Amino acid sequence: MPTPPKPFAVLKTEGKSHRTKKELKQREEGEKALATGVALKERPEVKANPVAHKEFLRLNKLLKNIEKNDAIYESIINRYCMLQAECRDFEEKREFFYKDLEELIDDKETFIDNEDLTTYYKMKSDMQKNIINLDKQIQTKRKMLLDIEKENIMTIAAALRSIPKKVEKEENPLLKALNGS
Repeated sequence: MPTPPKPFAVLKTEGKSHRTKKELKQREEGEKALATGVALKERPEVKANPVAHKEFLRLNKLLKNIEKNDAIYESIINRYCMLQAECRDFEEKREFFYKDLEELIDDKETFIDNEDLTTYYKMKSDMQKNIINLDKQIQTKRKMLLDIEKENIMTIAAALRSIPKKVEKEENPLLKALNGS
């Protein structure tokens, strides 16, 4: 797979390129055409969730640094932030169940003294099932996060690849007239 073309900003800062001024200008205009020029906006549900809000601010800052905090990415960034918050919530619930399970295991002697081992094993089994179910949900959320991360990167790279590298050569009008076209 060939290396994707460098963005105009990188070519400009490097100060060296085999491209002509016309090609560089066309590249710059092509990149500008892919952006709306409107900054990302945080959705109300993201702003209301502290974890999602913190993630949005972090991503917005990073995207601003690379000049990609454009409204065209708004929905995916907001969705990503909400998924991050949901994933964190499930992880906290899993930890809560895990601590309860540890306490239950520590209290096994109490159940043995009361001759109530069936209740003990049923509670232990239920907690383990809850932890496993939460793990499945966490893995699903993480898969969704990874897919968004991959797609977001590929979308930016695809946008850069869609900009033509070479300037279309203008046809010489004299040759055109001579050829009878």
